[in-house]
Order: sequence, then C-alpha cells, then structure tokens
Amino acid sequence: MSHPNNKVSSSSVDNQEIELIVGNSSSNFSGVTSTMLQVTSLQKHMINLRIMGKHFVPDPSMTITFWEVAKMCRRPLSNGKWRIFHARRVDEMIQGVILKYVFRAKIKLVFSSAAQRKRSASTVWLSNKMDAVIAMSNRSAKYLNKPPAKINLHGVQIDNYTPAENKQEAWQALGYGGKYGIGILGRVREQKGVHLFVEACIKVLPKYPDVNAVVVGAISSSNQEFVNELKEKISKAGLTDRIVFTGELPFEQIPRIFSALSLVSALSYNEGFGLTVPEAMSAGAAVLATQAGAWEDIIRPGVDGYIVPTKDQQAVTEKMDLLLSDMDKLAEMGKAGREHVVKNFKVEDEARNLVEFFRTLQ
Repeated sequence: MSHPNNKVSSSSVDNQEIELIVGNSSSNFSGVTSTMLQVTSLQKHMINLRIMGKHFVPDPSMTITFWEVAKMCRRPLSNGKWRIFHARRVDEMIQGVILKYVFRAKIKLVFSSAAQRKRSASTVWLSNKMDAVIAMSNRSAKYLNKPPAKINLHGVQIDNYTPAENKQEAWQALGYGGKYGIGILGRVREQKGVHLFVEACIKVLPKYPDVNAVVVGAISSSNQEFVNELKEKISKAGLTDRIVFTGELPFEQIPRIFSALSLVSALSYNEGFGLTVPEAMSAGAAVLATQAGAWEDIIRPGVDGYIVPTKDQQAVTEKMDLLLSDMDKLAEMGKAGREHVVKNFKVEDEARNLVEFFRTLQ
C-alpha cells in the first residue's frame, strides 16, 4: 500500500526531505510502543518519516534525535510546507511544544489521545498547544476539553491474527484439556477484571463439560495474593484442571492462543483502546467485553459478541452462559467478527488514514 506520492522513507532520504517526525519517548515497551512500530512500518512507504528516539526501533537508520529535529525544522520543507510532529504520550507533547515554541521549529503538532479519564490542567494546556488532537475512540473523545479533529481507531495486523482452520483441534493441541477453549489475556490483576472471568467460569463451566478456560498473562508479586485467592476458589469448586493460569507466555505464542479460543473475554475497568478485542476477533473468536476502551465502537452485540457494564459480575456470568449455550452460534459469531475486523479495522487503514489527515494540515 502506498500513498499517491509514492514516497519511501529509508536511510538514503535526506533529513531535509523528512515530512513526519514520530514521538518515541518511553524506554518501557507498551501498547503505545507496539502501535507506533506497527503503524510506522507501513507509513514509511507512504510518507518520508523519522522516529524521534531509538527505543525498540529495529532499524536505527529510521531514528532521529531531538537536537537533529530542532536543527532540521528551523526551515520548512523545500516546497514550503511544514513538517508534522506526531505525539502519542504527554511527554512527547512536551517535546513538541519545546521544539515549536522554544526552538521555533516549523512543525505542526498532532496528539493522538486514547486515555479515558479527566485531564489534568497541564495536559489540557498541552492539548491546547496542539494543531490537532486525534481521539482513538468515541469514548476517549468525550474526555477531551474540546471536540477532536478526527477519530481514528487502531487497526490490527490481520495476517498475524488468523482463525484456526479447526478451532477444536487447535485448542486440543495446546494441551489445556477439553474440546473448546475460552480465555482472558493480559496482565493478571483486578483492574483487568480477571476475577470477574474466573467467578463466571466457576458458575458456568459445570454446565458445559467440554469447555475449559485459560487465564494468560504475567502475574506480578503484588498481585500474587489476588491470584492465590482465585485459585483457592477454583480448587473449592473442583475446577483446578479446567481453569488454568498459564503465566506469561512468549509474545509470539499469543496469536496461536487467540486462534484456538472460541471465546475471549476482555473485562477491564478502563482501557486506553484495548487491542485485545480486535485481535481476538481477527483470530475468529467471539468476544465478551466491558464498556471500556474502544470496545463499544468495535463489537456488534449479538453479532460478534456482547458488551457488559464494567464491574458487573452478574452480567458477565449471564452473557458467558448465553454464549456457551450454543457452540455453533458462537463459532458463527467468531466468523462474523473476523469479517468485521478485516473490513474495518486493519492496521493498514489506520496508517493510511493518519497520513491522509497529516497531509491536510501541511
């Protein structure tokens, strides 16, 4: 996929021709980092870009330093247009503001906002210094101090998250028992709603002897007691072999887990966006999710899954029971979800939509 201008960023492109600078300020790998790397790997074929900061960037030639940006942006592009600086974090907004208002860089500042919480006064001030703010979901747009210039949902690498040809065989190959698998993935803690999933499984799984469950994710020392309490409840229910905590698995194994699951739950209290849901749908799993992140923008209730209120144990249990009561319908929901993501939530679309929007600002 390429932009009509057919520009390709590479180490051979002179800095003076760089049109897009992308923030990369965090030394901790996160969902924001993952999204940035996925999107820029596609955008570099659409627009000349550099990433400001070397953290986790596989090709060092694609990076640039703060001081190099400050020097490069003293003058606009050769065609007179200003460059775009794209921030995804608050400290990247700070970097952009310093570049533009202290070093007088000829740049347009864009901030992508995913957070769903009341903004601090300093964040509001920084946002007001942006030339444009993009919301990552309709829900996150409600927390901005003024309407966003654009709403642009994240996309999924659909070729990485594909449905198994036979979910039963794929699940049984993982070795967790049962004919069908359901699961919840992510850091194992209360805020992720893991206890809601486990409590629902304890109530529902005895009705469905062919279904086993997995909790996939890292368990920190601070959450070990939380997990021990859940394991004790599971043991008392006689379901130790049917509700399994896998611990943290290598990242490259996650698509295989998704593709084998018939149902994925995402029950967080809050999320910035929540890629778990579209990734699960891309892999052909039905989804049960809370009113967090962008999930209400993605899930079509009764078609590819269900949405429940946050922290609502009864709703989670009832919907899990409903979903597991008809495995054929559950499989159809998974197929519908895959088609929905392929049509509407590809990472290629996210990358292209951003570049097209950046062009309107120049």
